[in-house]
Amino acid sequence: MKLKLRPENGLLVIKSNKKSLQKKVVIGTFIFIPLLLLFTFTYLPFAEMISYSFYKMKYIGERTFVGLKNYRDVFARKDIFNALKLSLYYMGGSLVQLVIALLLATILSFKTKFGNFFKGVLFFPYLINGIAIGFIFKFFFTHGYVFDTVLSWVGIPMEKMPYWLKTQGLNNVSLVGTSIWRYLGQNMVLFIGAIMSVDSELYEAADLDGANKVQQFFHIILPSIKTIVTLNVILSITGSLSAFEPPFVITKGANGTGTYFIIMDQVAHTSQKVGLASAMAVLLLGIILICTILQKLFFKYVFRNADTGTGKGDVI
Repeated sequence: MKLKLRPENGLLVIKSNKKSLQKKVVIGTFIFIPLLLLFTFTYLPFAEMISYSFYKMKYIGERTFVGLKNYRDVFARKDIFNALKLSLYYMGGSLVQLVIALLLATILSFKTKFGNFFKGVLFFPYLINGIAIGFIFKFFFTHGYVFDTVLSWVGIPMEKMPYWLKTQGLNNVSLVGTSIWRYLGQNMVLFIGAIMSVDSELYEAADLDGANKVQQFFHIILPSIKTIVTLNVILSITGSLSAFEPPFVITKGANGTGTYFIIMDQVAHTSQKVGLASAMAVLLLGIILICTILQKLFFKYVFRNADTGTGKGDVI
C-alpha cells in the first residue's frame, strides 16, 4: 500500500491509495451493473427485433431473408394502416384530457373547498389496473347496462340509444373516453405539483397591477410550468400511439376498434408472422421519435418568449 504525505493546516495527513481504489471500484460497479442489465434486457433484444424485421419467420422454424418487404407490407395491409389512422382518435382524446387536467389543476392548486377530496377522487382511476378498467367499462357501455340506464333516467328511451361498442366511429370515441377517465388524474397531479412551485409573489404583483385570473394563467402559470406541459403532451401523444388494454379487453379489437398494438399482437401471436410484427414495432418507434421531436420544436416555438420577461413579468 502506498502512502502520501500532504501538509494541511500545519499537519501531515496520510492518504491511502487503497481507499481511493476502493472508491473507484464501488463507483464503477454501481455504473457497470445497471448498464449491463440495460444492455442485456433492452438494447440487445431491440437489436434482435430489428434484425427479425428483415426476415419472414415464425417463433420456431426457418428464417427467410426478405429485406424491406415487411416494412412495405405494414402500409399495404389495410388493417395495419387503419390501426395507424385510429391513433388519431386517441391523440385527439389526449389533447382534450390535457386541457381538462390543466383546468382542474389550476382550480385545485389554490384554496378550494374539499380540494383534497377532489384530488383523491380524480387521481384514483389511475391506480386501478388497466385490465380491471377494461372490464368495468365493458359492462358500462354494453347496451342496456349502466350507461344506458343512466341515460334512461333523464328521459332518453332505451330503444333510441345506440350500441356504444358496435357502432362504427362511436365505439372508438367511447374507448377514448375510457382512456381520458383513467389518465386524467395522473396529468392533473403533475400539473398541480408544477403550479404550486410557482412563486406566490408573482400572483401578488399581478393582483396589484390589476391582472385577472385568466391573465395570470396565460402570463404567469402557463409559462412557469412550460416544462411539465411539454412533458405531459409528449407522454400523452406517444402513449396514444400505444393504446392497448381498454380496446383489447372491451372489444378485442372488433368493429374497427383494433389499435396498432392489438393488430401487432394478432400478427405476432395469432398469425405467427414475427418478422412483420417486428417491422411494425420498429416503425412505431420511428413514428414516436418523429412525434416527440416535432412536439419539442413546437413548444420551443410557443414558449420562445417565456424566459425573456414577457412570460412572467408582464402580466398585463
